[in-house]
Amino acid sequence: MKSNQEQIIKMFDAISSSYDLTNRVLSLGIDVSWRKEACRKALELQKGNDLVIADIACGTGDMILHWQDFTKDKKVKFIGIDPSSGMLEIAKDKLKDLLLLEKLQLFLAQAQELKILKNQSVDILSIAYGIRNVVDIDQALVEFARVLKKDGVLVILEFTKNESEGILDRLAQFYTKRILPIIGGLVSRNYKAYKYLPDSIQDFLSTDVLVEKLCKNGFRMHIIKSYSANISTLIIAIKE
Repeated sequence: MKSNQEQIIKMFDAISSSYDLTNRVLSLGIDVSWRKEACRKALELQKGNDLVIADIACGTGDMILHWQDFTKDKKVKFIGIDPSSGMLEIAKDKLKDLLLLEKLQLFLAQAQELKILKNQSVDILSIAYGIRNVVDIDQALVEFARVLKKDGVLVILEFTKNESEGILDRLAQFYTKRILPIIGGLVSRNYKAYKYLPDSIQDFLSTDVLVEKLCKNGFRMHIIKSYSANISTLIIAIKE
């Protein structure tokens, strides 16, 4: 299990320099609207002016930028955590203003090992398109529950396995399995990494199973919403 996780981390190190461009090309920028809605909906549940927001598997820092945009009228401490040093180097450059203002801390760590975060210290925890890359999801969910405060908000955005047989579903599956690896490979010059994406979606938990695991770890579902023929799913849960 550890070796599998290390291979995934090395893959993200390898594509870090082209990651943002490839994402925008592959999603046609649609993922930006998904991220923004996730932030907006989560902040409706956390109306305080003094917040700690942790983004896990933060990658190059996209989600943290969105959190910043939606909390400019609040006093917020941002924490970004990712296991890829290559991704964090890009994030350091993108988020340099927040770092200079000491509003952000970035850490090299895995979702299932959040030792850097204290018990019940986080108001909002997000993980956008990263949880399917966590080998030990059960332990990661235990950690999410540990670090979130009571009534803290968990935000998960993830590509989801679609077992429906509708026309839009088949088109989405064709794009993900056939077109995405080719385009991603051309932009990033790493076909193997973008062949991994559809495979990781297929191997990932269904939304129902993920929700069941969240409930077992003390979370209450607030929102479960699918986007674009169920390609992507937003889950917002509250720690009870």
